[in-house]
Amino acid sequence: MNKDIIAGKWTQIKGKAKAKWGDLTDDVFDVAEGNSEYLAGKLQERYGWERDRAEKEVREFGETLN
Repeated sequence: MNKDIIAGKWTQIKGKAKAKWGDLTDDVFDVAEGNSEYLAGKLQERYGWERDRAEKEVREFGETLN
């Protein structure tokens, strides 16, 4: 699923993202509003992952939404 679709359907997708990354707050998801780069940055910050891993997590999450 591309970035535009994720941004457009963010309200529906947000619940699935919260379930996957439970350590992130509602505020993070509200600010992210489908912005994959922002979300990857917050995953990196919260979980201590390398940037590549965080981006991969977001990318793979998007692929599961198809």
